[in-house]
Formats: sequence, structure tokens, C-alpha cells
Amino acid sequence: MSYAAPADLLLTGARIHTVDPELPEAEALAVRGGRIVWVGPDAEAADWAGPDTERIDAGGRLVLPGFIDAHNHVRLGSDDACVQLAGVRTREAILDKIGAWREANPDAEWIEAEAFDYSAIPGGRMPTAADLDPVTGDTPAIVLSYDVHTAWLNTAAMHRLGVAKDRTDLPFGTAAVDPETGEPTGFVKDFAIKGLSRDGHRALRDLGVPWASPDRQYGRLAKSLDDAIRFGITTVVEPQNSLDDLELYDRARAEGRLRSRIVAALFHPRGTTEEDLDLFEAAAKLHAGDRFRVGPLKLYIDDVVEPRTAALLEPYTGCGAHRGETFYPAEEFAELLARLDARGFQCFVHATGDRGIRTVLDAVEHARSVNGPRDARHQVVHVECLDPEDVPRFAQLGVVACMQPRHCAPEIAGPGQDWAENVGEDRWHKAWPMRSLAEAGAVLAFSSDWNVAEMDPMIGIYTALTRRPLDGGAPWQEQETVDARTAVYGYTMGSAYANFLEQERGSLTVGKAADFVILSRDILAVAPEQIPGTVAETVVVAGEVVHRAG
Repeated sequence: MSYAAPADLLLTGARIHTVDPELPEAEALAVRGGRIVWVGPDAEAADWAGPDTERIDAGGRLVLPGFIDAHNHVRLGSDDACVQLAGVRTREAILDKIGAWREANPDAEWIEAEAFDYSAIPGGRMPTAADLDPVTGDTPAIVLSYDVHTAWLNTAAMHRLGVAKDRTDLPFGTAAVDPETGEPTGFVKDFAIKGLSRDGHRALRDLGVPWASPDRQYGRLAKSLDDAIRFGITTVVEPQNSLDDLELYDRARAEGRLRSRIVAALFHPRGTTEEDLDLFEAAAKLHAGDRFRVGPLKLYIDDVVEPRTAALLEPYTGCGAHRGETFYPAEEFAELLARLDARGFQCFVHATGDRGIRTVLDAVEHARSVNGPRDARHQVVHVECLDPEDVPRFAQLGVVACMQPRHCAPEIAGPGQDWAENVGEDRWHKAWPMRSLAEAGAVLAFSSDWNVAEMDPMIGIYTALTRRPLDGGAPWQEQETVDARTAVYGYTMGSAYANFLEQERGSLTVGKAADFVILSRDILAVAPEQIPGTVAETVVVAGEVVHRAG
């Protein structure tokens, strides 16, 4: 057997799980010009070798398509300059860490912290400036929640940022007020919607918040991109960017930090104009390459369950008639989605509550009735609390369920945590119904939602398989687990399809981009508890080895 030219790269000795039903398993593959030119048995691999062919012997290890993380905030990332509160479970411990940082940095102009857990505040209440003031004094302090949907300010920061009784509608959020006095409490809602918008971010930067500076933004992006490739994530979907942010990716590419491919969605907050949409379309035409693509739009219909700002069909447990609000009336959102759909935009819509999700599905149904069916692949992002009546509608309407398996872990959302307590036990069966959606024919696109949760796909896959805590223990809503192949599909072909990439990525198929990962363990064969800690030993993008563990 002879070929026109030898391969640039030849992988042999592998257990290749191709995610291609036409050839599910193989031992070897050949790459030329960044694309797969052959997949088959080891016995035929020598025919593709030449004197300059780079060879990789996988040593019997599992090879998968490169992971596609369908919702990963690499631009937000994690910031080493912030006090790190991930895993800190009590109010006292949070304040101790912040106080210790202040003592170690007495000349700091700001105290910044990230990843506080709502459940750390006792009694189900939200934190206040009065909690922070004793340990922060006159130094302004801003503490971001783990989901970056809310911010917690001390009194000095409220003064610096102009938060006052007569000024609670802020460019970067909505200040909560004391129901008796009307005074702002120091807790700021809607930070993800307003603070991460173009105008909100500019306002924070202009007000002198260091976290919002371009250099700090780039530092977070570069660090997150390094982590992504280390985990075998060869395509990252960054779900919320403004036009201002795009130059950060150009800088990362120029400095050699953009080793993963990027799909960047542009944020469409309320007030986005037709002129803005024209600029979005122009940016999509300018950035349409296979390494960096701009195009989808990110919208919000509701917020999050923990501070009771997601939109539920029935009231929150123990909260009277309160069931959260949608950011748009249902009719207005349906018309908005129809207009965006008519212009050809794909929409990623954040929806966590069952009423929020239903509002999005109704809007897609309306858009199809107005514009006619098209292959839009609109996404509902998160799908945390889904009413069973709406499960079949995803497949019926061609809507992708972009989900983050780690979010449903018991130690994050289960009994005793704010998510489960706010929703109430009688609705726990609605929590992250991954198996129900898969069995109903919905496309599942899996992702991490970094830095809300760990970026490592191994942690997401483990949770999808078990719905157990990372350190073991009892599962939560075990009936909604999926098997290993379904989880891998969600992180590969499911996410590729969700982003119109299925002809290029997502499986190890002749003609597709040569993006793949060699893992240290066979996650399709080992016990689920052995999946965390599995390492991406070799990561290849476009036929080039871009990472080797160690």
C-alpha cells in the first residue's frame, strides 16, 4: 500500500475512542497538514511513515478527541491578586482570610476577593457591608461570589463606587437595600449581567477597581488558557465578551498563549441596538478563522437559584410568593429572540430556573413560527431546574442543552446547600436532568463554567457518571446520571455540534482537524472514582504537540 506523501505525525499503540460511529475504535492514526488522513489498525500504520514523520507511541493508553468545553469563562478566570475563598465554608473563615490578607498587604489600595460561597453565610441571608467592615476598615473591599453573579462590598467600597440610598441602579449591578431603612446593604445583584457588560466593566475600571484593569484581565485569560490546554481542552467556548475584550485574544495569540482554539460569544445585554448588532456581525466576519471565531450572542433570561434570583414556576421554599423574575417579560423576549433569529444569530441564553427555561423554549418556538424552522442551534445554558413537561421540547425545537455536570454535585447544590434548600425537596427531581434529556433525544453539550467550577473535564465526567461528592459519599438524584460514553460525547461531539463544528472537530475522523488527547487512564474502563486525577499526558492541536505532562 502506498500513498502520495507520508504523514507529518503518526500515532500508534493507542486505544482510540474515535466518537465516530462509522469506526468507533482504532489503534493508530496519521496526520498531514493538521488534519487526520487515516485511522486504522497498527498493522497498517507503517505505510504512512516517512523519514520526517513525527511518531507518538501511546503505549496502549486511551486517546480521545480533544475536549470542547462549551461554556468556559477563560477571560474571567481566577485572579492570583484576589483573596481566594473557594472551599471556605463559614462566614468566620471568610473574614479570617480577608483580614489576614489585609494584615499582610497593609498598603493595598483595594481588597479584592473571589469565589465566596452563599452557603457560608448563616441563616440563608445574603452578606452585608456590616459583615466586612470589622476586618477591612477604611480600605475599600469587593468580594465576588463563586458564580460571579453578585458582589459584596464594604462601606468604604460603597462610598468609592457611589452606592447610596438614592443610587442603587448602578452601571455594574443593582444594590440590595434594607427593607426597613432603604439603605444599601453592601450586597450587589446582577453583577454578571451589568458588571460584566462593556459599560459595566468600563465603569469599574474608571472607578479604579484593579480587578477590571486590562492587564489584570489579560493575566486571568493567559493563566486560564494555559490551564485549558493542560487539561486537554483543545476548543474553548468563551460565552460572554464585549467588543473591547477581543483584543485580549489577539494579544494572547501574538504571545503564544492561545494554544486552544476559541469560539467567543458576544454579550447582548438589554439595550443592545441594531447598530450594535451591525458591529457584532462585522466582528464575526473579521474573526472567522479556525483558531479564533466570534459570532454567537449571549443573553440572560434569569439569574441564579442561590440568591433566589432565578425564575421559578412556583415560589421559593419558605419565601411566600417570591418566585424570582425574568429579565424580560415573556412576550418581549420572544420578539427579541425572533428578531435575532431572523438576522441569523445563534443565541446562548442563560436560564437556570424552570420558568426561565420555559420562557426561552417558548421564545424559540415563537421564532420558528415567525421565521420558519432553521438550523439555529440556540442553546439553553445551565438547565439547572427543568420541569419534566419541557424535557422533550429541546429535541422538538432543536435547542441544545449546554450543561455543567459539576454544578449538580451534592457538596455544591445538594441537601444542606442553598440551591437544594431554596428549591425544596419536592422539586429536586428537576435538578440537572441529564439522563432524561439524553433519552429524549436532546443534544447535550458539556462544559465546566470555569471559574464557577473546576475546569478539568475529568471532574465534570466523574460527576456526570456518579452525582457524588469528589471525596465519595452518597449520590444526589442518581437517576439522572449518564454513562461514560455519553459524558465523553457531551465533551466532544455534543459540544462540537452545539457550535456548528461537527464537520471539523469532535471526533477522530478522516478529514477533520487533528485535535486529540492521550490520557493517563482509560476513563471508559476504570471505576468512576478513578477518573478524577486522570492526566492529559499529551495534547495535540492541528497535528502539533502543544502540551506534554511533566
